[in-house]
Amino acid sequence: MPINKNFIFNHPLEFSVLRRLADAAILIASASIASQLRFHASLDDLAPIHMVLLYLCTGLAYFMFQEAGIYDSWRGRYLPYMLGRLFTVWGTVVLIGLFLGFLLHSVGELSRMWLAIWYGTGLVLMSAYRIFIYFVLQRLRNQGRNSKRVVIVGYGKTGQELHRRALEQHEYGYNIIALQTDDAADINLARKIGKGKAKNKVSSIPARITHMDELPQYASANNIDEIWITLPMSESGKLNELQYLLRNALIDVRWIPDTLGLQMLSNRIVDFMGLPTVDLNRPITRGVRGIIKHISDKLIAAAALIALSPVFLFIAVGIKLSSPGPIFFKQARLGLNGKQFKVYKFRSMGVHQEHGNVTQATKDDPRVTPFGQFLRRTSLDELPQFINVLIGDMSVVGPRPHALQHNEKYEQLLELYMARHRVKPGITGWAQIHGHRGETDTLDKMEKRVEFDLYYIQHWSLEMDMRILVWSAFNGWSSKNAY
Repeated sequence: MPINKNFIFNHPLEFSVLRRLADAAILIASASIASQLRFHASLDDLAPIHMVLLYLCTGLAYFMFQEAGIYDSWRGRYLPYMLGRLFTVWGTVVLIGLFLGFLLHSVGELSRMWLAIWYGTGLVLMSAYRIFIYFVLQRLRNQGRNSKRVVIVGYGKTGQELHRRALEQHEYGYNIIALQTDDAADINLARKIGKGKAKNKVSSIPARITHMDELPQYASANNIDEIWITLPMSESGKLNELQYLLRNALIDVRWIPDTLGLQMLSNRIVDFMGLPTVDLNRPITRGVRGIIKHISDKLIAAAALIALSPVFLFIAVGIKLSSPGPIFFKQARLGLNGKQFKVYKFRSMGVHQEHGNVTQATKDDPRVTPFGQFLRRTSLDELPQFINVLIGDMSVVGPRPHALQHNEKYEQLLELYMARHRVKPGITGWAQIHGHRGETDTLDKMEKRVEFDLYYIQHWSLEMDMRILVWSAFNGWSSKNAY
């Protein structure tokens, strides 16, 4: 009978037992190495607490590593993440061992240096052989071996993205053999995606399964290893039918919700009341990172108001000399989650009445004073908004706040327009440094601005904020589009 060279890797139970035994042997060997390095002696010559801790932690690791997912398949996962999990779980095992040693009133005899060497040596050796196996398997998969044959059910955005990644990240060893789709055009799209992407010897053009009831027979006849269900939300009713059809399938079936097809702010899966939940419009500027952004906003605003106080005085005098009226101009805007607030600006126009309508400034607008034109061209009229930041109505970086009448107009015309208000508006933003500021006299201009605002919300980071601030400081305060 021919020998299956991939037997050990295709049977996770046997592979898991071998790895658990290998880890136990490594921990014992690491303890011996630590004894030689610290005391130049064998384990038997040390205080009993060292042997107690060794056997206790090795036993805990044998069972806890399994429960913590250390022996789960690494296929399709990132190496740094898995190594980070090993670091955390092994550290937890040692801490539990130390606590139990404390209960035995013997921890005072334990050498801390020996413990540190043992922990570090064990971590390095356990990581080393995992990395070795990882790259051996990667090499095999690059050669088209140790791969898994996959059928994708549904070919929306998520299905297409999974197909693309399986072809590009061939080291994971997933070969898309067939698509189950009602639309014959999906095969042509799959061919375009596969063109030039496949790196191994397997064809990049999958077959088509027309009807779902053909799936079980096709999977059995073609040695399929996994089925990935990526149906769009509009076809969620087919899930029950699929569950029934695949009830006897002795292969892995994965359901990947088609969150890429949802035009929302996020698609993060979280645990909510013990159930997996997809957050559709929760911005990432929440939680700890949101607190950091809030604090940094306050510090930057306070520093800016102090540093720019001479500039404020100069502008105030210029406004008073250019036309009668107040120094500041206040207007209602929508802030976080649609809460209204008064935005502050330096007045750049003569005092006038809008009669219920807000008319954007245009080129050569007669309402704008000569000094006001200078303020608007250089964006100096926006500086008082640091007061809004200090109050808490705005952020230093974020989507620019629009007049209320513009919100009422564009929320009906542009999809996800109001999603801009899921974060605090900003003095400057991603759209502004890319030139999308000033008059929005066409729908296309506003659509482009909203597109950049949503990109910022979806990809926000403190580093991104710093880039925007630096760019604004040197390039973003003047624009040919600002009237």
